[in-house]
Amino acid sequence: MIQIGDIQIHLINDCESLVDPGGMFGLVPRVLWSRYSTPNEDQLITSAATCLFVQVGDQKIVIDTGYGTKIASDDMQKTHLYRPNGGLIEGLARLGVLPDDITLVIDTHLHSDHAGGNTKWNDDKSGVLPVFPNAEYVVQQREYEDAMRPNERTRATYYPFNYEPLVKSGQMRLLNGDVDLASGVRGIITRGHTPAHMSIRFESNGEHGAFLCDMASRAVHFERIAWMTAYDVEPLYTLETKREWQRWALETNAIVIFPHDPDRPLGRLTQNERGHIVLDPIDEPYV
Repeated sequence: MIQIGDIQIHLINDCESLVDPGGMFGLVPRVLWSRYSTPNEDQLITSAATCLFVQVGDQKIVIDTGYGTKIASDDMQKTHLYRPNGGLIEGLARLGVLPDDITLVIDTHLHSDHAGGNTKWNDDKSGVLPVFPNAEYVVQQREYEDAMRPNERTRATYYPFNYEPLVKSGQMRLLNGDVDLASGVRGIITRGHTPAHMSIRFESNGEHGAFLCDMASRAVHFERIAWMTAYDVEPLYTLETKREWQRWALETNAIVIFPHDPDRPLGRLTQNERGHIVLDPIDEPYV
């Protein structure tokens, strides 16, 4: 467990997946990115799907819901998605938390690897139900609008059954800009990965932390701000967003958390003897 003042944070890996490194590292040459991630014989690398369970006061909060169970075929689960310890729901259960206990679900954005676990099939697969029936779901309104009108580049990751039914039922609230979501928990637009991508900042009793989400998918993306994924729709915004948050993380000694790094999911930024910004990893196991 991570403790930031009065805020308790647990990391839960919904699943590990095998992905093409061209997506994760974009224009970064193989000779460089391969120092940080070793591909398998099929030239794929492992990616985590980190979700957070956050408790502050009476609030029980889930931040991002992973892939969920709706869209992965049996073949895909065998070859590209692995859940050796179960998914998000099983991780919550190990903490003694049931889906009915969750009071708030924060979607940083609506890509299928971050919002797929919002909903589940009903018994006959004729429709979907909320995975967290008593929770309020939140996401930025601009993100929802973009997800409902995908283009040729984004339509492979936006699936309306992950979010549209929640908006129609009134269970998902659409946000307009930066907002306090719970005591010490603030959602802040971090433009770049998508125009309304949101990172979550924690502040309590003088201590700081952040779930950067896909502003920096892996630790190396935050150490080297020019490195970014091919999935970023506005990469030059990503660059400047990371520059600002990198400065904040150094000034506050914040714990920063990354969604897709299976080896260094969190740590603190520091400067080494050569003046380079590097991550000092924190050894915090997944639930």
